[in-house]
Amino acid sequence: MSLADRVKAAKATDVTVDGHREDMRQDLRRKLHYKVVEGLGPTLYDRQMTDAELKLRVMEMLEWALDQEESVPLSRADRLQMLQEIADDVLGYGPIDPYLSDADVTEVMVNGPHNVWIEQSGRLTHTETRFVDATHLERIIEKIVGQVGRRIDESTPMVDARLPDGSRVNAVIHPLAIGGPFLTIRKFAVDPFTADDLVNMGSLTQQVAGLLRRCVQGRLNIIVSGSTGSGKTTLLNVLSSFIPDKERILTIEDAAELRLNQEHVLSLEARPANLEGKGQVTIRDLVRNSLRMRPDRIVVGEVRDGAALDMLQAMNTGHDGSLTTIHSNSPRDTLARIETMVLMAGMDLPIRAIREQVSSAIDLIVHLHRLRDGSRRVTHVTEVIGMEGDVITTQDIMLFDYGMGIDENGKYMGRLKATGIRPSFSEHLENYGIQLPAELFAPEPFAGR
Repeated sequence: MSLADRVKAAKATDVTVDGHREDMRQDLRRKLHYKVVEGLGPTLYDRQMTDAELKLRVMEMLEWALDQEESVPLSRADRLQMLQEIADDVLGYGPIDPYLSDADVTEVMVNGPHNVWIEQSGRLTHTETRFVDATHLERIIEKIVGQVGRRIDESTPMVDARLPDGSRVNAVIHPLAIGGPFLTIRKFAVDPFTADDLVNMGSLTQQVAGLLRRCVQGRLNIIVSGSTGSGKTTLLNVLSSFIPDKERILTIEDAAELRLNQEHVLSLEARPANLEGKGQVTIRDLVRNSLRMRPDRIVVGEVRDGAALDMLQAMNTGHDGSLTTIHSNSPRDTLARIETMVLMAGMDLPIRAIREQVSSAIDLIVHLHRLRDGSRRVTHVTEVIGMEGDVITTQDIMLFDYGMGIDENGKYMGRLKATGIRPSFSEHLENYGIQLPAELFAPEPFAGR
C-alpha cells in the first residue's frame, strides 16, 4: 500500500471513530436528559421555586447522573458543555433557545427533530440545530404550551399558544404530523416597532406615516390587509399607538400580541374549547360583548370568520375609529373577503345589503405585501368611497412603484408614491381640526408609465 493510500485509510478511520464517538455522546446526552426529567418530575413545574433554585436542583441532578455514567470518557470542557446543553434543554427551550433570544431571528420553524429553519432579515435559512429525537421535541412543545395553561396530546394534537413574551406558537404532533412533531414560533419584538422604525426599514414613507397618524386621530375605520407574514400585526400595533391617551381602548385577539402604552386599555383574548368541547369563547363573542363595555375604540387583532359582521355593525353604530386586520392579496380582494366572512355568520343577507354595510363602515384599507427580497412594504393606501350601483368603489391614494427596479443586492428600490388623488375623507378630518397638507397628495411620476 502506498503512502497516499495509507493516509487516506487513516483519515477514513478517524472519520469513523469521530462518528462513533459523536453517536455515543448523543446517546449519553439522551440518557442524562431523561434521568433528570424523571428524577425531578413535578419539581420542574413548581411555580413556588425561583429560577435560581430550580437551576441549582437541575445541575445537582445532572452532576449525579453524569457520575453514574462511565460509557463515554469526557474531558472537563466536554463535561461542562454537556451539562450546559442539557440544562438548557430542561430549563429553557432546548436547541432553539439561542434563536429565541436572538433579536435578528423573527421566526423559528421546526420541521421534525432534525430539521430546523429560521427566518432572519426576511430570509429563510436552514440550520444545523438538532433535537435528540422526536420525544425530546415533544417535551419542549409540552413545556411551551403548558406554561400558558394549554395541553397537547393525541386527543388534542394541534394547538395555538404563545410564549410569555407574546411570541405566537403553533404545534402539531402525532398522529397529524407525519415526520414531526412540527413547531412554528413567530417571535414578538421585545420593543414593539414604532412608526419611525417602519420608515427606517422602508416599509412606508414619512409622509404616509403622517397621513395614517392623522387618519387614526380623525377616527377613520381602517383595515390593515395582507398575506401571512406580511407585517399586519406590526402595522396594527403602530396604528393603535396613534390613538389618543384619553380614549378607552378595547383590544380583542386570538393570542394577545398588541402592546399599547395608553393608560386606558382593556385586552380581551379568545379561549379555545376544553377537552369536552365546551367553554370556547370566540372573537365574535368578544366583539359582541365589547359593545357593552363602552369602548371609544375597538381594535381586533384579526377577523377571519363571522366576526366580520359584528365588526361592521360596531363601525356603523358609533364605534368609529376601529382597527382590524384581514388576510387578503389586494385591497379589492379585502372587500370580497369581508363579504364572504359576513356570509359565514349565518345571516341570510343579500349581497347588496352586505356591500352597503361594508362601504359605509370602512374608510381606509392599508395593504402590505412581503416582497421577494424578504422586505415587508405597504403597497396600497386605498380609500373606500361608497357604492355605484352594486359595486363598492375605491380609489388608490398611495401606490408602491415597482417600476423603480431592483438593486445589485436584489432589494426593491421602489417606494410609496402619491397618485395625485385627494381623499374624500379630508372634509371629515377637518371637522376634527385635522388638516391634510396639499403637498402630501402631489402626484409623483411612476417609473415605466
